[in-house]
Amino acid sequence: MDFAELIQKRYSVRAYRPLPVEEEKLAAILDAARLAPTAANRQPFKIVVIRPQGREQELRRIYDADWFVSAPVILAVIGIPAKNWKRKDGKNYNDVDAAIVMDHIILQAADMGLGTCWIGAFDPQAAREVLALPPDVEPIAFTPLGYAADSPKPKQRRPQSELVAFDRW
Repeated sequence: MDFAELIQKRYSVRAYRPLPVEEEKLAAILDAARLAPTAANRQPFKIVVIRPQGREQELRRIYDADWFVSAPVILAVIGIPAKNWKRKDGKNYNDVDAAIVMDHIILQAADMGLGTCWIGAFDPQAAREVLALPPDVEPIAFTPLGYAADSPKPKQRRPQSELVAFDRW
């Protein structure tokens, strides 16, 4: 599928079939994340691959939804702020870099016929505890990963004219 078709077809999956994700597909998705552009190419992130089977209760502390823990894999993108590039005004690109990584993950997954759902509304303290994260890193985003058991609903997006300005605001 070409890129335009891919971004049209990708959607937030909230139901997963009980099928495993093939290791070669997982490896390709993780490689897409590795290839994501980051500020100054520092790659200040780590991805935690979580197999939820048997850990559903503790993982629900992070995000309390049946569909989150029913996927065969959950991916967590963890930023490492001390390793991030900082702009001259001090802006740390931790969130930006992690978001680009997650975008590569969800697009590669969609291209391979797998579903994802970008989750930012999780409990960061629970994520730290459940994943045994050191204090100098930051959980940025999660996604379940697996084969969809639902269907996409029509996308509702604002018109381009509301989102784009040329030359000035």
